[in-house]
Parts: sequence; structure tokens; C-alpha cells
Amino acid sequence: MAFDITRRHFFYGSLLAGAVPAGGFGSTPSLKALGYKSPNEKLNIASIGAGGKAASDIRGCAPTENIVALCDVDDKQAAAIYKDYEKVPKYKDFRKMLDKEGGNIDAVIVTIPDHMHATASIHCMERGKHVYTQKPLVRTIKEARLMVEAANKYKVATQMGNQGYSNEGTRQCAEMIWAGEIGDVKEVHAWTDRPIWPQGLTKIPAPTPVPSTLDWDLWLGIANAREYTSGGEGYPEKRFGGNFYQHFNWRGFYDFGCGALGDMACHILGAPNMALKLGAPSSVECIKKEGTSDFQFPKASTIKFTFPARGTMAPVTIYWYDGLMEQPKIEGVPAGEYLGDLPRIGGGRGGAGRGAAGAPAAAAAAPASGAIGQVFHWNDAYLPTAERQKVTPDGSLFVGTKGMITTGTYGEQTRLLPVEKMRDYKYPSQLLTRSPGHYRDWIRACKGGDPACSNFNVAAPFVEWMLLGVIALRVEGKIEYDPIKMRITNHAEANQYLAPAVRKGWSIA
Repeated sequence: MAFDITRRHFFYGSLLAGAVPAGGFGSTPSLKALGYKSPNEKLNIASIGAGGKAASDIRGCAPTENIVALCDVDDKQAAAIYKDYEKVPKYKDFRKMLDKEGGNIDAVIVTIPDHMHATASIHCMERGKHVYTQKPLVRTIKEARLMVEAANKYKVATQMGNQGYSNEGTRQCAEMIWAGEIGDVKEVHAWTDRPIWPQGLTKIPAPTPVPSTLDWDLWLGIANAREYTSGGEGYPEKRFGGNFYQHFNWRGFYDFGCGALGDMACHILGAPNMALKLGAPSSVECIKKEGTSDFQFPKASTIKFTFPARGTMAPVTIYWYDGLMEQPKIEGVPAGEYLGDLPRIGGGRGGAGRGAAGAPAAAAAAPASGAIGQVFHWNDAYLPTAERQKVTPDGSLFVGTKGMITTGTYGEQTRLLPVEKMRDYKYPSQLLTRSPGHYRDWIRACKGGDPACSNFNVAAPFVEWMLLGVIALRVEGKIEYDPIKMRITNHAEANQYLAPAVRKGWSIA
């Protein structure tokens, strides 16, 4: 029985890939039978996290639903959202919020540092609350297993915040590959310019006073205790407010985040995960890293994931590159072709809806419920011009036996290479349902609709293989993984990273 459960966890969940056909595959019964809200009734949503990315998640749900409670350990970070919702109850400890406001809460957004995702989310699910948890869902593989177990046990609607899974281009990519447009996919290359926060540091600055607006103990949560520092004199990175651990910087620390993989792989590898029906890899290895540290992820790395055949799909190797300053040079790509993100005029790094200049106006406007993403249309405005900004180095490239497909950061702007092939291209017939938007997808599931596209039964297997890459950054050599036993079979030391350390006074489940 254990084998059957694990096989479904890795293969069936990935096969569904979160793009649920109209029939729902029968994977989850309608929640209407369990007494959930009608589609016309507003959800009462709380948020654990209110500053930074949490603010945009709150605003993504707010146009159609009620925001009824807010929690953040840092009043300064949360100030803008707190001002928008002056009359809403506010807390620093999410456990107290759930105890006091639980009767008025239907669903909870969890957008805080990675190391606290599972603890906060499972506390919510145990109380019957639907949860939207930001990517990369969790920091360790054990927590991913606990998350999906809790979601199924308490029969709640879930969604991981990898919005590219809702994009039209992600579905187009899957359907093009399934139609045999590029033959058997043998390699995928995926890349990012992250980290854009400090990594590879070798010294922790001296302690500094904890800001009066911050509850440092609650911020640490399950992590081992340590003294606070803002960075202090001589700290090399000031562009994030001079903070050492907080805000964006926590992503670079082993104890709090998952590095560049945790920030961007759930986006950039989303299309490969869906299109190639990926399960557990046979091996994972960091084949290059620069700027190593005892407490942080390296400044740059290259990781090789090897996957066996899956049904009729050929074995595939995925190469992940981070810390890039420009697009990777990949053998066989025609000269002058753009990979992944297309260059654009004006604007900075956008969300899932960003794309190249020249896109149809209708596609450029993302709905308030969540961005659906830019769709490639043949147009001379997409071709290189002197006025365009340098392309952002993020995206993926599928290399098949008969051709190549490239996609942007969030699976947008999916297109064949050379791009000339797109001039009169007709996309294959749709096999997958289309998303109403990432937040809307979750809200609909909370009210009794089909499971959301990146619900935890889909997200947890995806995150599990990605997190093997995070472990590979911390050990030397190739690691081989047994998903049935949840154990790395050839590297005893690496197994310590499968589960988190939980300090006294806290529990995950």
C-alpha cells in the first residue's frame, strides 16, 4: 500500500499537472457536498504575512472576497496593508489569530519565509481552513509530505503560489509537446538571474538591537535561536534596507529559504513539470557552484536532474542554472534567437503577465484575480530592435529529437524555435482546461469547484523533486533518492536535510 500511495504522489499527481479537465479526473469530490460556500458567497480570508509579497496576494483576493484578519511579525513591513484595512483585527502570532478569529475565517493566505510555511499552513488546515501557500510551498521534503497529508485529511482547498501554472502558455507548451511537435524531449535547460539578494557570505555580522516593530522570536519560529543583526558596519549589501536576515535576504540562508531554486524554480520549471509529467528523478547533482558558504547557498550554481522514462515519455535530463548575468549559450540554438523571456520596451521585472512589447492590448491587461500570462502571437514587433531593453535571463528551453520550444519565466510566450516557425503556426487542439487566474482558481475551489491547478496533490510532488536540488547544493557528488522510503540511498549525510529542525515550543503538525 505504501508503494501505491507514493507512486500516485509522484506520477499521478504530476500527470494531472494541475490542469484539471472538465470532468476533474475524479481525483477530488465536489466540495459542495461537504457544505462549502456557494460561488456567489464571499469567502472570509485571513493572511499570515502582510508585507512584501503577502500584500500582492491579499490584493489579488480582495476584489471579490472579504479580508477579515491580518497577521505579521513586523509592523513596519505590514504598515501599508494595515492602513488599507484599518478596522481588520491584527496579530503578530498566527496561532493567536486562529484561536481568536477562527470562527470567522474560511481561508488563509500564507506568505512568510519558507521555513514557516508548513507550520502555519498545517495549523490552518487542522482547523478546516483552506490555504493558499506561497512557493516553494515548504523548505524540506518531509514538510511537503505533511502538507499534502493534511490537505487530504482535512478536505480543504489548497493552492501553491506558482502563478505560472495558471498561464495559457504553460498549457500550450504541454499540448505542443504531447502532440509531438518537437519529438521526444531529451533535455530541458532552465535558468535565472537570481539570486539578486546576498548569497555566499562567509561571516555573520555582530548582533544589533531588534527593531521595536519586530517580534524576532516569532520571526524565527521553528528555526534554531540566534541573535538578530541588521548587518551593521561593513555589511556589503544595502539595497534591501541594510537587513541581514529579513525581507528578501532570508531566501539565501539554509535555515530559512531555498536559495534561487526556491524563489524561481517553481515558476520556471512549472512548464517542464507539467509538459513532461515529471516524477521522482533517478539522480540529482550540483555540477558547478561558485561562492560557497557554511550558512548560505552559493552565489551561482548549475544542477543536473536525471529522470527515467515515464510511460511513453523518454528519459530526460534537466539542467538548472542560477546566478546568470545573461542568457545561457546552448548548443544547437540558432544564432540571434531569444530564449525564454522576450526583450521588452519599458518597465522592469513584472509578474506573470509581463511580456514583450507589441503584445495585443487584451493580453497585456492581467485580471485582478490573477495574471493569465502573455501568449505569443506572430508580430514583427517581437523581433529584435535596437530600442529594446536587454532581455532578462530567465526562462526554459525544451530540446527534442525534432525541434525546440522555449518559454518565459512563468510559462508565458511559449514558441517554437526558430521563431520563424510561428509565422503561420496553428496550436494543437486543447486537451487541458484553462484557468480563470491563480487566485480565482483557488477561490473557486474553496467554494466547491474543481481542485485548483497547483493544489497540494500536484504541488507537493513537484516541490519534492525540486528540493532534491536544494539538498544537492549542500553535499558533494550525485545523490540518488528512493521516494517510497523518502530516503537518499547513496549519501547518508544528505538525509539530515530531508526534514527541518524544530526548536522547543514549536511544532509543525
